[in-house]
Amino acid sequence: MKEIKEQTGEPGKFRQFIAAMVVNLSAMAYGTMVGWQSPSAPQLQSENSPIGTIAMTDEEVSWLSAIMCLGGTITTPMMGPLSEKLGRKFTGYLIAVPFVISSFLTIFATSSMHLFIARFFAGVGGAGALFVIPLYVSEISCDLIRGMLGSLLVLMLNTGILIAYILGAFMPFKIFNICIAMLSLIYLGGFIFLPETPVYLVRHNRLREAARSLMWLRAGHQLTVERELLRLQIATKEAATSTKSIGFSDLFRDRGTIKGLVIALGLFAGQQLCGIFAMISYTETIFRISGSSLSPNTAAITVGAIQVVGSYLSTSLMERTGRRPLLLISALGMCICHYVLGTFCYLQELNYDISAFGWIPVVALSIYMIVYCLGLGPGPYVISSEIFSRDISSLAVTVALFFVWIVAFMVVKFFANLVVIFGMYGCFFILGTSCISTFLFIFILVPETKGRSREDILNELNGGDAWDSTTAKVKISSNILA
Repeated sequence: MKEIKEQTGEPGKFRQFIAAMVVNLSAMAYGTMVGWQSPSAPQLQSENSPIGTIAMTDEEVSWLSAIMCLGGTITTPMMGPLSEKLGRKFTGYLIAVPFVISSFLTIFATSSMHLFIARFFAGVGGAGALFVIPLYVSEISCDLIRGMLGSLLVLMLNTGILIAYILGAFMPFKIFNICIAMLSLIYLGGFIFLPETPVYLVRHNRLREAARSLMWLRAGHQLTVERELLRLQIATKEAATSTKSIGFSDLFRDRGTIKGLVIALGLFAGQQLCGIFAMISYTETIFRISGSSLSPNTAAITVGAIQVVGSYLSTSLMERTGRRPLLLISALGMCICHYVLGTFCYLQELNYDISAFGWIPVVALSIYMIVYCLGLGPGPYVISSEIFSRDISSLAVTVALFFVWIVAFMVVKFFANLVVIFGMYGCFFILGTSCISTFLFIFILVPETKGRSREDILNELNGGDAWDSTTAKVKISSNILA
């Protein structure tokens, strides 16, 4: 009985949690760089700009986030081959390099060109973090806590954004950027002490190192280590005999894969076209233009805090209520928030006295952040990992992430231009209409994947009948009785 208890107890969960927290510090560091623009842009456009002697124009500010997206676009296709050749741990080290370069370029910047280069490196590091974190966490954690550890990414990312809002509001420009640099160095210092993933080591026939890695991750429990090492060796041999070379053309090999690719790209496009990157980058500017009763800094911090709460809620609701309902609620909720903000700004444009309703932008943007975090924030990543066959999943997700960076670039680059052309209210109405389009896309094409096997989902995408495990058991029982 004691031996059975030891086998099912999954030792080392605390160490796995610590390792996941350390690697997710890179997501927090990236979050600070995403949130950096909101408190920094007003300073850079002021008469007393901390960089150079001339205030930055709206066009230059729009490039701050756009160039970061370009860095992510260029880097994403490289991450898969790089992590396979150099290993997950060494690739994790490399993530810190562009983050540190970005921070120090910003600290010592004397012109806007230095900031553009710094933001490019921030995007390079961000693409690396978004790729390596899920891969590393999935390969070091046991099944019992893998889902919980996987949800840390969005939470830590949003925590980093909140930290940037707070520090940017109360600290001088250079001190603010020094703190961001310190976070990247803390991540690097902690990650040095983590082991390489046993999955990678077994795949490369480094069995002694894999055993040492498992001994640390499983808290020295010899029986569990031996069992896990044997399981990984068997899985690696099976994969080596059954895996064929996968190319880009395989994304179009059958109806189910094509439909899955359309769903993944549509969800990620909807995620970005709902305006989340622009809303985060221009939070303070949006509140300043809308005439909110709160100061821009206070409003941004409030929204950032609510965004963290929304990320925390999504970790449990995604598994309890399912993916599809949360995605639909998210798209519809964001649409309503955009239309409310658009109406508020339009009435302000018509010179109506709406000073008594200055709380509306804060409430609307706060609700927007919550419903985003509940559905369209984590949802596309979760769905994309469940609707492709295992042999093509990695390639499909890489293509989807590459597409995300492209769409994000378009949104953040042209948001400021659209504000000039259509006004702030016009941009909100456009974003709201985009959310409605995403709602219809989800309603028509996206299946529910919660609690379903991959084979069941693929069968539905290929035009077969959808069935769940309960229905299958009933059918099997009926056939046996017959």
